[in-house]
Amino acid sequence: MKWKTGRSVIDLSMPKVMGIVNLTPDSFSDGGLHHGVSAALHHCEKLLRDGADILDIGAESTRPGANAVTEDEELQRLVPVLRQAVTLGLPVSVDTYKPGVMQVALDLGADIINDVWALRWHQPATDALTATQVIARHPACGICLMHMHGEPSSMHLFAMQGDAVAQVRLFLHQAASELQRSGVEKSRIVVDPGIGFGKTAAQNFALLSRQTELLGAGFPLLVGWSRKSSLAACAGVASGCTTRVDLDGRVVASVTAAVLAVERGASILRVHDVLETVQALRVLNAIR
Repeated sequence: MKWKTGRSVIDLSMPKVMGIVNLTPDSFSDGGLHHGVSAALHHCEKLLRDGADILDIGAESTRPGANAVTEDEELQRLVPVLRQAVTLGLPVSVDTYKPGVMQVALDLGADIINDVWALRWHQPATDALTATQVIARHPACGICLMHMHGEPSSMHLFAMQGDAVAQVRLFLHQAASELQRSGVEKSRIVVDPGIGFGKTAAQNFALLSRQTELLGAGFPLLVGWSRKSSLAACAGVASGCTTRVDLDGRVVASVTAAVLAVERGASILRVHDVLETVQALRVLNAIR
């Protein structure tokens, strides 16, 4: 299976590691650590050395309880870093849900749009292009459609009810099918179950244990377990991420979940800890 992404076609016969580059001051795990152009570019280069296959750059936090930022503010954070990141030799993904930001990112050479809203967000009172139109008008960019219950500002207050696996499977199938009807090739689309986005810990782990049920529509699966609170609770480490010790306590659990996800058919892992994940995948590949 291959993923068509802008300047490149990514071979998914082996799992790929997407390294997270947060340009935000308030992301749940590493907010502020890479805030600023120089720090962000140094982090991009480190992820490349650590073995990342894709860089995923985000300039607005979508952690539970996060407040939205304006398009201008998001672009001010994103554009200087993206201009340089697209020269590093890896496919570059931009984590955004705003159509205007998508368009600018693609114009600057981004290969992938990673949208937590699965192209559903619409700017109120405007006749600008929708997110679906931006993606459909581009001839080759990759797109990741993620399931999110609710929205970032309130999703932690009103969790999903019922069988998350069935609901997520149906949503992702419908979102991908609708995008194909807009003229986007199937080879450009991957889907993400949205671990932690409005789901309880039990629902998150159900999505992992029954992950193969999400593969039936034939789209590659991208998963993002990295440093999520469900792992912290399960592993008995700090629920907050306020110190380096708190973050380190989540690494082993995150890598374990990543390996389990690959064993259950995931093609792309979105992670903070690239080196540790790459090492774990090498062990898994050695026994296959």
